[in-house]
Amino acid sequence: MKLKNLFTDDEAVSPVIGVILMVAITVILAAVIGAFVLGIGSNQEAAPQASIAFAYDQPVADNFTVTHDGGESVELDKLSISGAVNNCGMGSDTASAGDNMLKSPSCKYTGSGQTITITWTASSGDSSQILKESTTP
Repeated sequence: MKLKNLFTDDEAVSPVIGVILMVAITVILAAVIGAFVLGIGSNQEAAPQASIAFAYDQPVADNFTVTHDGGESVELDKLSISGAVNNCGMGSDTASAGDNMLKSPSCKYTGSGQTITITWTASSGDSSQILKESTTP
């Protein structure tokens, strides 16, 4: 065998590449069909696209309100409020633009310069997203 012929011999290269490509296409196609059949990646609940506003009452310190400022309606039972707050909870209805989102009008924050967070959680509980954060005056 001559070394020069070894590098110039192209026989059987094309059929091997063709078989590898066919196997790759088959595997990818099977994965896509399997994902559709098993429902992987579908029915993911998305967080609402809503604008939320905080208003801090002055001169009465410590009182504040949370208002739906616009965008999609929000199911309040999927929202939670956390941070430096007392006597606060979200309502149980659906809030639209202009609605107060807090259950209690006597919601108070506990200190100046603290962060208050409104978080949305999916019905399944497996995902959540922060919708709004605010720093107390």
